[in-house]
Parts: sequence; C-alpha cells; structure tokens
Amino acid sequence: MVSKTRAVAAVGAVVALGLTAACGGNSNSDSKSGEGKSAFNAAITSVVNASEKKGGTLNLWSSQDADSWDPVRGYYAFVWNLNRLYTRKLMDYAAAPGEAGLKLTPDLAAAEPEISADKKTYTFKLKPGIKFDDGTPITSKDVKYGIERVFAQDVVPGGPSYLIEHLDQGQKYPGPYKDTDPNKLGLKSVETPDDTTIVFKLAKPFGDLPYLLAMPGAGPVPKARDTGAKYGEKPAASGPYMISEYAPGKSLKMVRNPHWDASTDTIRKALPDAVNLTITTNAEDLDSRLLAGTADLDTGQTGVQAKARAEILQDPKKKAYSDAPTTGFIRYAAMSTKVEPFTNIECRKAVIYAADPTSLQTARGGPVAGGDIGTNMLPPNIAGSDPQYDPYGRLQGKPQADKAKQALAACGKPEGFNTIIAVRNNRPAEIKTAEALQAALGTVGIKATIDQYDGAQVASVTGSPDNVHKKGYGIIIGGWGADWQTGTGYMQALVDSRYIQKNGNYNLAEISDPAIDKMFDDAALQTDPAKAAEIYKQLNTKVMEGAYYLPFVFDKALNYRNPRLTNVYVHDAFGMVDFQALGVSDGK
Repeated sequence: MVSKTRAVAAVGAVVALGLTAACGGNSNSDSKSGEGKSAFNAAITSVVNASEKKGGTLNLWSSQDADSWDPVRGYYAFVWNLNRLYTRKLMDYAAAPGEAGLKLTPDLAAAEPEISADKKTYTFKLKPGIKFDDGTPITSKDVKYGIERVFAQDVVPGGPSYLIEHLDQGQKYPGPYKDTDPNKLGLKSVETPDDTTIVFKLAKPFGDLPYLLAMPGAGPVPKARDTGAKYGEKPAASGPYMISEYAPGKSLKMVRNPHWDASTDTIRKALPDAVNLTITTNAEDLDSRLLAGTADLDTGQTGVQAKARAEILQDPKKKAYSDAPTTGFIRYAAMSTKVEPFTNIECRKAVIYAADPTSLQTARGGPVAGGDIGTNMLPPNIAGSDPQYDPYGRLQGKPQADKAKQALAACGKPEGFNTIIAVRNNRPAEIKTAEALQAALGTVGIKATIDQYDGAQVASVTGSPDNVHKKGYGIIIGGWGADWQTGTGYMQALVDSRYIQKNGNYNLAEISDPAIDKMFDDAALQTDPAKAAEIYKQLNTKVMEGAYYLPFVFDKALNYRNPRLTNVYVHDAFGMVDFQALGVSDGK
C-alpha cells in the first residue's frame, strides 16, 4: 500500500533514504514544469496555481467510503492522504512535489530523532504548543497510547501492524484495552520520561523505523477520548481540521480545528475553511461532476473512467488540467511455486516470455492511463530501482514465442499445459489483463482458465495458500504499492518467506528463499541509503531471476483537477495529489 530520515551524520543517512527513494523518477515525457502554469502532467513536477489565499470549501468526491477514519484502522491510500488533514505524527512526509516529497520531516517532533550509536534507541522531543481540538496539550503519553492501539488487533483491526513486529519484543503486549498498567501505558519498549520526550528501544537496528512512525496509526490519541472500535466516528484532531459530521457511505465534513497552531506546523497550509467529502457509488457520475466543475477532485485518484478519459485526452483545455502520474503500484501476475507445473522455474519463464507486454498494457488503459510496461518488481519511486532493468526483454513490447517454447521444452511440457488464472471479479482492468494473458498463453499451448472470485474475499481466497493449492490457482492477478518508500516497504510482504500467512497472504508466489530473506535483514542494518539501495537492487535481481512474478505495468492513473484548485501537486509518497496543500481560488 502506501507509506512511505541530524544532529549526527548517521541519523541523516537513515532518514534521508526517503529523499533518495525517487531517484528513478516518473517517466512522463509530456510533463511540463513551470511553477504556477497548468498543463498536462504539470502537477507531477511542480506546484500548479501556487497561492496562499485562504477561505472557501474544498469539495472532494469519492466512489467509495473510507475503510475507517480511525488512524490506526484505515489502510486505503486516499484515507492516509486525507488523514494528514486531522492527524499529525512525530514525522511526516514533506509537502512538495517530486522526490523532495519523499523526505521525512519533523511534524509533532521538534527535530529528527537522536539515534544511539548502536542504532537501537530513538529519542524524540515534542514541539511546544501542540494541542488537540479540545485544547488539551498533546504529550508524549498521547503518542505512546496511540501507538499502543496498534497492538489491539482484537478491537481496532484493519490497519498496518508493522510496529508490533519491532516493538513487542516478546512482551506479547495486548494493547491498551487489556493493559494491566493503571495508566494503560504498559508497552515496555516505548518510554515517556516526561511529557515532551518519547524513547523507542529496539531489540535490533531497524533503519526504517521513522517511516513506521509517519504512518497514521502512530498519531497521538488522548486516552480519555478513546472509544475503542467506535473511535473512527469522531477521532481527536491534532491537525488543522477536525471531523464535524460523518454519514457512513454518504458524506464527511471537516471544519477548522480552533486549537491548531500554524506556527508549530511546517507541513500543512490549511487554506480552505472547510473540507467536504461526498461519497458516491457511480464513478461515471463522479467524472461528469469533475468535468462540469461541481466537484474539485476524486480522492480515489485511481483514474477517470473510459468515457471521461477520451473526453479529456481529446480536448486540449481539459487535458491541461489533468495528470497521469506513476502511482508507485506495480500490476502483475504471481505464479504459485506450490502449484504444478509452476514448481518448475522454466514453466514460470514460459509464461513471462509468452505474455504480450503491449496487450497487457492496453488492458490496463494504455501508456497514458495504464502505465509504462513493467520490466521488474521494484517501482520507479523506490531507491535501487531501474525501470530499464529488463531481464526478460519486455520493453520490446511483443511476445517471445520462441523463448516461451524453449522454456516449455526445458520444463518438460513441450506441448504446453493447463492452468487457472485467479482474478478479482470487481476489478475490470484486472479481468481484462487476465483475458489478455489468457489469449497470449494460448498461442504457445498454455491453456488457461479464468476464475473470477469475489473481490471482497481476497484474504481468504488468493490470500490463503491452502485455498490456492486446493483450487489449483497457478497464476494470480494482483497489484501492490509500498506502505513506505523503501525496498522493504514495497517488497518484503511480496517475497519474504517469513511473511507468508495462512490468511491475508501477499507472498502469492510463496517464495521461500533464505538468501532473499537475509537481504531484508542486511538492509535493516544500513544507515547509508546508497548501501541500502544497492541491497534492494540485488534483491530485485534475485526475485526476477526466480521468475516468480510477471510485471504488467508500472501503474499510472489519469486524473482531472478542477481549474479553481490552488497549490496542486502530485505527492510521490501517495502517488496522488497532496490533499492537505489544496486551496480554492474563488473563495467559495
């Protein structure tokens, strides 16, 4: 998904990893820079319509509701983006387009953390004058309590739980609701010696810790206002806005937080007086409203529908207010190494060579709205990536039937074989890619049957290895974006054997390679971003050599923005417009 660094040089090296993560950049040949002027893809590299004007209402629309407005439970990318409006964290991503936005910067913290010589202790000091929306001061204990809620997976499940792995350390901490500590602050690895100091003590070095602390679930929560599973209905606000009304499935309204102090916040502009989110199930109607100017932006940022896409690309005036950034996702097919004949690497290679890169790209929406042809398994916004690394010659844009047949012979299936492609039934683009892949495989004798399963049941269908084996799913269509912008944040869930789960598994290929697992351990020890990037580069090579995944595209999405919007830019950490920066030029 998304996520995405001093006083001493080593600390700067740790957190600077975010800044260097975008070295691959977005390959958008039509991109125009030039601060202030709108043009196609201008918001990818610059701030469009820069302004400090305050007032008016930002009218956002979405084709789906949040999974939760509780910072610890929300996991959708657009929810993390909106969360920046009402939740602050110790660290957060800088407010800037391009690679500068991938740099972590202090938010509630007064400065970057002080890191011990052994890289296992992180000490943060809080800024003075930071308050919740009810006027109570935000203390280190509120930050710790918010983090402790991550551990309460029985009460507030759904969000990322990476912090448990690094902070539990054998304590088996149950979360604050079952905490026997009278102050409900019993997590031993996090200390709060005073109200402005919070200390994280790790069992072993983990250079990506600041990224985990920049996730919404690491935001402060006042214990007195925690309503457990219902907290998402009215979460405490530490950012410039607070939720005033919420009608599930219909709308959300935010108004200014009267106790937010702009002098303590170097990230958020807080230009509109109010932010309204209207939720609809009609994506085409949403597109019509965007083009008519009655909606400002689609928060999903996954791209307009085909009808609107054609209208935008054929009208130069409308195209000038649209962008098609690289989202940070890769769309791909995984081949299960536990389902025959994909236990054999040559059979996996046969699928890769037989696939038609251009037809798969077209199925995703073409080079503008679908993405660049995928060549490997590390997205362009991750340090160590190289979109030109193309071990299977996919940039040729055509199938390689001769190599596919050679691979089939090598795996003992010269006449081809039968397999099943599993794809979600609620993702039209994924279904189209499954069909395109099916057609290409058929030309070399690989007979693939498509099984469209209930897309709401991913965790128990393709996310259950036992079910995958039972159903005989040889090929699984999927997609993935980083929870935070490093090779670990992107690839670990997909390729590390220690992340194979009985349910909710994303290592769909069931890769079990100690050499790959060790590379993640080696990267965790690095404080030099260049050295970490080199490890991720080697890791990507190792994964591609194993032929576990067939990358379709480095994903792009064509989105339209209302001409009245100010301070528009694409934030590389989210792969979408940075909502917190937006204003409206007409003050309405």
